Amino acid sequence: MTTNQGNPVDNDQASITTEKPTMTLLSDVHTVEKLAHFDRERIPERVVHAKGSGAFGYFEVTHDVTKYTCADFLSAVGKKTDMLVRFSTVGGERGSADSARDPRGFALKFYTNQGNYDMVGNNTPTFFIRDGIKFPDFIHTQKRNPITNLKDANMFWDFLSLTPESIHQVTILFSDRGTPYGYRNMHGYSSHTYMWYNAKGEYHWIKWHFRTDQGIKNLTDAEATELAGTDPDYATRDLHESIEKGDFPSWTAYVQIMTPEQAENFRFDPFDITKVWSQKEYPLIPVGKFTLNRNPDDYFAEIEQAAFSPGNFVPGISSSPDKMLQIRLFSYPDTHRHRLGTNFHQIPVNMAKSEVNTNQRDGAMNMGMPGGASPAPNYYPNSFNGAAPDAAFTPPPIDVQGLAARHEYVTGDVDFVQAGDLYGRVLSDYDKTNLISNIVGHIKNAQQRIQYRQTALFYKSHPEYGTRVAEGLGLDVEKVKALAAMTQEERVKATAQ
Repeated sequence: MTTNQGNPVDNDQASITTEKPTMTLLSDVHTVEKLAHFDRERIPERVVHAKGSGAFGYFEVTHDVTKYTCADFLSAVGKKTDMLVRFSTVGGERGSADSARDPRGFALKFYTNQGNYDMVGNNTPTFFIRDGIKFPDFIHTQKRNPITNLKDANMFWDFLSLTPESIHQVTILFSDRGTPYGYRNMHGYSSHTYMWYNAKGEYHWIKWHFRTDQGIKNLTDAEATELAGTDPDYATRDLHESIEKGDFPSWTAYVQIMTPEQAENFRFDPFDITKVWSQKEYPLIPVGKFTLNRNPDDYFAEIEQAAFSPGNFVPGISSSPDKMLQIRLFSYPDTHRHRLGTNFHQIPVNMAKSEVNTNQRDGAMNMGMPGGASPAPNYYPNSFNGAAPDAAFTPPPIDVQGLAARHEYVTGDVDFVQAGDLYGRVLSDYDKTNLISNIVGHIKNAQQRIQYRQTALFYKSHPEYGTRVAEGLGLDVEKVKALAAMTQEERVKATAQ
């Protein structure tokens, strides 16, 4: 045994003290170091996605997509790229139950030879909001009441009922898809739209889909509640043990592809994350498969310190005019700088496996300057053969025009169409019954005026949907129907406190 500096330790069971009476001496540097490090073992947990599991594996290309993207890791059928994957719940703390009703984070890090590429998505193809300025408020409502320190149904449903764009994601969340049976039995989605561009500079808009090869399997609300009490770490255990015994989980990767012309003339904003693209119109195109075959050797070092960002792009992939994505491009690396330090990219699990040439220097936890004993200049331009940008890697330009202002989406009937289709055309009678039961069991704890406002949104999506929720809560269906016929502003005023 040694100290952190590699000095041999003579005794780890008795601190250095005087004999009678025993007074511990500050000169016991081993004890001081041991306690000082222990005091600092916990770094801030993630604001969202605090509880998670992860594993390593590889991605293999199975289909040629080079006409759409020049990304090198997708350049040839059979090409393999090392990966890290982290699954997580979203709203709960690090000690929360794996089976909680919550979206699941689905974060992928590809260690490509052109730097790290991160795909940071969820197990749902949509999200609650479409503008990142709302994100802190939304997350506050999913956390604890600042006065009682308890989860609060009024906060939860008040915000959602005042944000009608959330109705599609709410319907997904309160179906049994909101309580997946572990991480191995759920799909993953980029949710956001991204740009793919090829070697000619031609670009398309794409959405990632990762479909579990283990098959979809969900928990009922009762099963999820029981599991939270009997084995709250079930999903973590299931992933680790399956890999440990050689039952390696895998997901098949697809993309949906839309041309710029199709996007320009689409019937709704194709970059709106609260909506999906029809797979009949934009079918899934196979790309590859990823397999997880190694558990982390040190959970804290390799999973808790893993830092993902949707802004980690490689040539061939870029961002889109998705308002929610634009905010995430800033927020993710910014929170890593706070949580892990400005040099979080030098932590081994976050390090690119390709060469890194940057003019960023110093800062806490800097592990060494590029270039060794004779470092290159830390400025540009320079005449000392320092790193220089290369215009060959410029993504295609997109046309941006109009006034710079706070452009608000106006809630319209289009915001309710896909939630209504999900309820009316996709869910089975069994799924519908569970959906209604799950919603009623949660929203019953909110004030009645909030119940009416939210139930009116369910009714606008599909009359049967709203009627069944109203009946489950003992609400006046005619009043719900009347509220549903109002504008959102009228509805808010009619249900004010």
